[in-house]
Amino acid sequence: MPAAAIDFTTLDNEWTFSVNGNVNVDYIFSSCESASKANAVAGGLACSGSQTGSSVSNIGNGLLPAALTFGVATTQMGYDISAHFGLYPGIATNDGGSPNLQQTGANTNTALGTTGLDVRQVYLTFGNKQIGTFLLGRNFGLFGFDAIINDMTIPGVGVGGSMSGAAPANTTLGSIGLGYIYVDTLAQMDYTTPDYYGFTATLGIYDPLNSLTAPGSSEPKTTPGFHGKLTYTLPLGGADKLYLSSAFIDQKQKYLIGATDYSYNAFGIDAFAKLDIAAFEGIAYYYHGSGLGTTGLFVLSDDGLGGKRGSSGYLAQASYALGKLKLGVNYGVSRLGYANAADQAAVPTLLASNSKVTAGLYYSLTKNLTLLSELSDVRTKAHDGDSNRSLNFNVGAYLSF
Repeated sequence: MPAAAIDFTTLDNEWTFSVNGNVNVDYIFSSCESASKANAVAGGLACSGSQTGSSVSNIGNGLLPAALTFGVATTQMGYDISAHFGLYPGIATNDGGSPNLQQTGANTNTALGTTGLDVRQVYLTFGNKQIGTFLLGRNFGLFGFDAIINDMTIPGVGVGGSMSGAAPANTTLGSIGLGYIYVDTLAQMDYTTPDYYGFTATLGIYDPLNSLTAPGSSEPKTTPGFHGKLTYTLPLGGADKLYLSSAFIDQKQKYLIGATDYSYNAFGIDAFAKLDIAAFEGIAYYYHGSGLGTTGLFVLSDDGLGGKRGSSGYLAQASYALGKLKLGVNYGVSRLGYANAADQAAVPTLLASNSKVTAGLYYSLTKNLTLLSELSDVRTKAHDGDSNRSLNFNVGAYLSF
């Protein structure tokens, strides 16, 4: 957690309360594949134009929604105890239900609308340096977390996503689906070990998610999902360091189509490295999944009949700070494969890969206010050879407190 903007203690010094957050706003311009040239790609993230044109302008949040988070902490009988609430309002007009799942084709961006509130985090922790820490509640998962939290576009936009259409949601994609799968926020119960010579390990269970591929009804799961993570930090002198991590995720899917029961076990594993030396920062990330899907957890994860689709991807990023100005570039690819020959015959336009390169400028006007601009080139390819390309440009401001 970042240092709190407001940190105060009760008169008896029993409880410490904290408040922090951010507000970010960008102008986002998308140059999409023209309607006459656009190809059908199931799961493609390069935007396509319409009959009225291929250019789209929007003003909204970037990869992060705005945030207002509250924390409370105390120490009792040798145990460090805390609770956290994370409220994430957007600025887009969201009358379609979920602030990030707009109804497809719905005319949501209209007069007299309002924005949506995304409650991503509600959790408690307890433990100490000797026994480790337990976390219970809704929080970000473990698989893919280090990739998104270190994505240079997190204060910015990256790829526009819904911002390249007529019904924008609260957030853009950044590099989600273009180098990593979105970590998501999950109801979970985790245990993290104490630090042993730079090593920590986390293991937990989470409320299993339903597949977005299954055409039938999702069934209750007999077991929870499982995830875990191992991290290592190597100091290199001063503020220089090398950070390494690897996480896994495992869950069983069950659903009915008519009277037939389909199920499969999904699994994913990733590896992450980050090197900080003086003004240079470099990261490398790779993931591989079976029945895990692409872009989001269990999105296009199977053929709809229990056949698991394989997926993989990577993200490489380098940035360098010149005083208050940081220059950065990252390149990411996410790939998706067929479950079997029948799947290939049934969905010839299935996504083969989403890839993009982003170049960004980030200027710290003050220690809390960053002005930024990014340019992203997005390419989508289908297994049948068709492809689409789009460009995103954004300029905006990010204020943290």
